Amino acid sequence: MSKYNLAVVGASGMVGQKVIDLLAERELPVKNYYFFASARSAGKKLTLLGKEYTIEELTEESFDNKEIDIAIFSAGGAISKKYAPIAAEKGIVVIDNSSSWRMDKEVPLVVPEVNPEAILSHKGIIANPNCSTIQAVVALYPLHKKYQILRIVYSTYQAVSGAGMGGYEDLERGIRGEEPKKFVHPIFANCIPHIDVFDESGYTKEELKMIDETKKILGDQTLRITATTVRVPVFHGHSESINIEFEKDFKLSDIRETLAQAKGVKVLDDPSSNLYPMPIDAEGKDEVFVGRIRKDYSLDRGINIWVVADNIRKGAATNTVQIAQKLISYWESGTLKKNNS
Repeated sequence: MSKYNLAVVGASGMVGQKVIDLLAERELPVKNYYFFASARSAGKKLTLLGKEYTIEELTEESFDNKEIDIAIFSAGGAISKKYAPIAAEKGIVVIDNSSSWRMDKEVPLVVPEVNPEAILSHKGIIANPNCSTIQAVVALYPLHKKYQILRIVYSTYQAVSGAGMGGYEDLERGIRGEEPKKFVHPIFANCIPHIDVFDESGYTKEELKMIDETKKILGDQTLRITATTVRVPVFHGHSESINIEFEKDFKLSDIRETLAQAKGVKVLDDPSSNLYPMPIDAEGKDEVFVGRIRKDYSLDRGINIWVVADNIRKGAATNTVQIAQKLISYWESGTLKKNNS
């Protein structure tokens, strides 16, 4: 029975649009939907499950006199920082896609295949992790649980859509021979080892996000992690080369079996048939694809894996909607009281 009310903030953006697609596919038990965006998108119409809605301008009064249970925020960090607490104060559970709340000690950082129970400790806001972190931890969690990961080396190859419409359009501009507007260098026929701003340490903010978020989601601050994140001329789908060192011994066949049985993971690993994950395989899909599974012979207990996922779908929209579904299931089962704070 449809009995919940759900809002989408940032409904006109790339991730917001994908969230709406997912809400249509998954058909949550929602009675009423509300859609908010900036003043320039206010008044636009959209259709969800056969019903037409009008996008409203987001203001400090947007959540007044509306019995909203869940608000999915996909409108950027500044908007989330200002408006998420306003919504939470009114008893709305905010699921936030920005980086604003991810490392807040009071805010759970959730990947449903990994740590759904973290939802139970929410105080009005639940954070959705960085897209590159989400796909990594979906693959890493079952291995960490079984073999205890000691060290991780991330090397990412991230699609332009991870930078929003501006990144997507920059690749299109480059194909036409035009100058970039979003990126500091041309992205067409190029790779840019620079995602987000540089920290004084020499790492980018994206690299630090992956390091810090992985530790928080896996619940292990002793993990040794380093990262290099690179933007590549691909429209959709992030790829990651992940080098892992374990505490426990393993058989490679068991590693493959563990991944094959893991929630949300699909193993594509047959080099003899040229079978391995590529961004083109992941586009439009919810799974995290893993392949190129092999020993690292420079370590006693090390492996390399190649991890690919659709960064806008699984890396943002799907994970967010999965969090909403899990939250509702906790309410329905009585595990969590509604409007918990």
